[in-house]
Amino acid sequence: MGTNQYHEPAEELSTETRTFARIITSLQEECEAINWYQQRISIELDPDAKKIMAHAQEEEFLHFSMDLEFLLRRTPKWRVAAKNILFHDGDIVDNAEKGEEEEEKLD
Repeated sequence: MGTNQYHEPAEELSTETRTFARIITSLQEECEAINWYQQRISIELDPDAKKIMAHAQEEEFLHFSMDLEFLLRRTPKWRVAAKNILFHDGDIVDNAEKGEEEEEKLD
């Protein structure tokens, strides 16, 4: 079954771009699943059901992370941006600006 993941004619896109689009779609779907589980967990009263949903959400975290890592490995500027923002203390916006400076060096 096809999706509406392309904004340009699919047959004109490279194999790499089509793969990129598929992984982006997968990343979006993982985000959506994480959100759905978060909402369910927040209102579930049964502790066993809540535990099962939390476990399922953890699986979605892994899937999201794998998709993101795939994209970062193939998109150098994105990887530079992520390296300067993710897992750093301090102001997120300041870290982003540092990352932007490093991205510009790749041009």
